[in-house]
Formats: sequence, C-alpha cells, structure tokens
Amino acid sequence: MLCAVWTALSILIILIALSVKADAGRHSAAYALGHYDKSFSGWGGFTFFIGLLPAAYTFSAIGMISAMAEEVDHPATKVPTAISLCVPVGGTAGFFFILPICFTLPPLEDIIAAPAAQALPYIFHTVMGSPGGGLGLTFLVLTITLFCSISITVAASRCTWAFARDRAIPLSRIWSNVDKRLGVPVNAIILVTVIQMLLGLIDLGSSSAFTAFVSVGVIALAVSYGIPIGISLYYGRKDVSTAKWKLGPVVGPIANIVAVCWIGFECVLFSMPTALPVTEVTMNYASVVLCGFMLISAIWYLVYARKGI
Repeated sequence: MLCAVWTALSILIILIALSVKADAGRHSAAYALGHYDKSFSGWGGFTFFIGLLPAAYTFSAIGMISAMAEEVDHPATKVPTAISLCVPVGGTAGFFFILPICFTLPPLEDIIAAPAAQALPYIFHTVMGSPGGGLGLTFLVLTITLFCSISITVAASRCTWAFARDRAIPLSRIWSNVDKRLGVPVNAIILVTVIQMLLGLIDLGSSSAFTAFVSVGVIALAVSYGIPIGISLYYGRKDVSTAKWKLGPVVGPIANIVAVCWIGFECVLFSMPTALPVTEVTMNYASVVLCGFMLISAIWYLVYARKGI
C-alpha cells in the first residue's frame, strides 16, 4: 500500500514539477508524441524496436506474482486478476510519468552524453534548472526503485523456495526451510539477496557483463512464460478451459498466440546490441550467458534433478 501511494504521489509531483518548470523549453505535441530520432544508435528504422527494450523490461516479471499464490486467499482468481491488471495499471502510470518528460526534454545529444550515462537524473536536473530540484525528483524515483527491489526480492525468494521444496535446485533442504516464528522462507531470502549483491558487483568490473546478466534475466523469464503457454495451446487449452478465471474460448487463444509471438520477438530484441557499430564493449553477450545457464541446467537435470521425478 505504501509503495502504491508513494508511486502515485511521485508521478503526480514529477508531472507537475516538470510541466511547470520546463527550464530546457517545451516541445510541441507532434514532437513529444510522434518524433523519434534514429540517427544516434546506427540501427536506422529498426531503432523503434530497439526502443521497445525498456518497456519490455518493465513488464518482464509480471508472472512472478504467481510465486505469491500460497500466501493469498482464493489464489485461483486473485492471482490471475492481479497479473492481468499489471499491464493496464502499469501502462497508465508509465504514460503519465513519461509524458511530461517527452514534452520538456533537453537536446537528445546532451542526454546521451549525460554524466555516468545516467539520463534520467540529467533530464531532471536540466529541466528543473537546479541541482536541488533534480535531486528531489531523482530521490522520488530511487525510492520507487527501492520498493521495486524489495518486491522483486520477496517474489524471487518465494519462487526459489518453491523450487527448493520440489528439490529442483542444489542444497534444496536448506533453501526450502521456513522459519516457524516468522512464517517466511528466510534462507531463500538470504540466498536471493546475496546473489543480487554479487551480480551488482559485476558492474564494477564490466558493464557489458552486467548488462548481459540483466538481459538474460528478462529472456529467461520470458521463455519460462512462453513454454507453458505454448504447451497449453498445443493441447487445445484443455487444462485452462475449466479454470475459475479465464478469458474464454475466443479472447484466450488470441491472447496466448500474441504472447508467444511477442516473447519470441522479445528474446531476439534482448539479444541485440543497443547501438551500431558493435565493439567488444557494446556487444550484447546475453545469448552467450543464456546458453551457459541452459547448459548448466541441463547438466544438473541429467546428474540429479531427473531422479526426483
């Protein structure tokens, strides 16, 4: 609840502050809503699709809500309802967040050359016309990021616990333990937190390697969503036809087909470098890391996991 209220207030404050201040000037509606510059990335007309990456990343983990199924009442209806509302609610909130930014953007070449490649703080600083104003708006976004990190950690810990309960990961007896006093999988939370911290350290040595791991997280989630959807379509959606929450025999298959097609395209997008020409620094190594994880998973399955089936 606190996260939702903070996010709504932050969007409102940023909307008003940028719209009123606009120290870098204001753009027309045609520019803000319809203009995009394809001269910076080297991709030409394909720049539009490369620009879909942030949106794809934003909606990449909505299925993680299912990891909380054992902690809510009536999960058969509440969990899919929550998942289905993520896109319209998040899309609407994101629209009102990005709208004032598009109308008050400083020159794109200046944004690309922002210190430490941090575009948003630079935009806030420039549009507000003062370091204090930029810092204040950045603080609002950083706090939302903190709430988001907590939510991701909690959801990932529940997913880790579920896999450990089914003996699908190494040392499952440790990670499947639930603290009797708190009623939460403390060991799984610690494991996820430590892994996140270690992944964060990668960025100190190589931003390319860190980007590859982040991209693989999105690709792996997308593939994990696409597999059950594809299997359900293959068998005529028999298992979901009797579910308590469903979209029906017409809308349901259409949504599934669109989802599978988008996931396939998304996997390709997240494997591509964001700019051309490609160098060893700007290369996207996500596909290499993904294949490495798949190889490790296959070896783990052959050596141990298949024995538990």
